[in-house]
Amino acid sequence: MPLLEGDAVDVAALAYARGNPPEAHAVIRQEPADFFVDEDCAIELSGSGEHLWCHIEKTNLTTQDAVQALSRAAGVHPRQIGFAGMKDRIAVTRQWISLAWPIASELPALENIQGITILEMRRHDRKLKRGAHRGNRFVLRLRDLHGDPATIEQDLIRIRDQGVPNYFGAQRFGRGGRNLGLSRALFEGKRLSRNRRGFALSAARSLLFNAVLDARVRDGSWNQLVAGEAVMLDGSHSLFALDGTTQSADELQQRLEAFDIHPSGPMPGRGGNDVVSSAASELETGVLAAYPDLVAGLERTGVDAARRALRLTIPDLTWQFEAEDCLQLSFSLAPGAFATSVLRELAIAREAGEIQDETD
Repeated sequence: MPLLEGDAVDVAALAYARGNPPEAHAVIRQEPADFFVDEDCAIELSGSGEHLWCHIEKTNLTTQDAVQALSRAAGVHPRQIGFAGMKDRIAVTRQWISLAWPIASELPALENIQGITILEMRRHDRKLKRGAHRGNRFVLRLRDLHGDPATIEQDLIRIRDQGVPNYFGAQRFGRGGRNLGLSRALFEGKRLSRNRRGFALSAARSLLFNAVLDARVRDGSWNQLVAGEAVMLDGSHSLFALDGTTQSADELQQRLEAFDIHPSGPMPGRGGNDVVSSAASELETGVLAAYPDLVAGLERTGVDAARRALRLTIPDLTWQFEAEDCLQLSFSLAPGAFATSVLRELAIAREAGEIQDETD
């Protein structure tokens, strides 16, 4: 099925691991507390240094909104403020944010910032960098849930035990899925701000990855190793060529079932074409051939090619029914994974608010 209509990405057209779309329906983000995210940023803080790390809880604010609010309150330029990952707006989220702050200066007055509560402030000798966190812990509430309870329970068990396709969620493609318009404008030579350029590159790469993963879900190989596979190690994300390993098929299958290794898909860019071969390469080449302008544009911009696991595992998924039509889910995800990609295998979830942002 086509994933693009003009410049609009249709994530609903992506294939489901369960086969057909789920029959269950639900509403998410009916109120911010229904989508709770706690960033796991396990960095040991020194207690001294020129950076003030603030553990914040924010409500109905994006991470960039929080950065701007803290910038105004503390009188610190946004470029001197660090954070590990972007978090959703329509949610209650906790994360660390660092501010450059001289040792001799008194602590800034950061109370009474609308939508932000300061949970803790600690000093450290370095700025918080993007991607420094280990992941995110989610507690989500699905309201107005309608569907067969037995089927919902079976799907929850399957998601926990087998994982789900590691799709990029609708948040990655902007309002109405139209960030691909930015991508094409960039590739045609339009100058964009740093943030908009990042959105453009990310949207193009994410669409191409999703397209390859969609093909692997449709042929049943998204959670299997095919000939020529670039195999990704869980955790480290290191790669090795399936055709070059001396491990037996049984050993590889055991590692696959233990979630120690995963099949991977392309994040196109400059280089990286020699990572896969034979059947895996043929499939990827065939899918990407439908998007020549995006592939060529990414190569011209100089962004480096990379790989991403095709499978997203959720072994710590737990759930409880708070009422017949209200289900609470708890689980952890690595940076860059989307909670909405977990939910889509369970229910057709309607957003109570608009999709404008993402958690990474």
